[in-house]
Amino acid sequence: MGSQKNKVKPGTKRGPRQKKSSFVFTRKNYLTLLAGLVVIIAGFITLRMGSITLAPLLLVLGYCVIIPIGILLRPKTSTQEGRQPSADR
Repeated sequence: MGSQKNKVKPGTKRGPRQKKSSFVFTRKNYLTLLAGLVVIIAGFITLRMGSITLAPLLLVLGYCVIIPIGILLRPKTSTQEGRQPSADR
């Protein structure tokens, strides 16, 4: 009965677990997010000063373009850093 402890359930794998990197933001991501924040703050400042054309443009640019780019940027992997493989002709 003690041997049931060592049995492996079907569909499960045993072995060393790979450590996944849970932190994917790089310096480039943070700088892009910071630039988005600066553009958003500039948009609110121009809105406070009474601009009804520049302020919305800055706010949309910050919220809808720069911040999502900062979130979606992925770090370069070793295959992306080198030259790209050429297509066989």
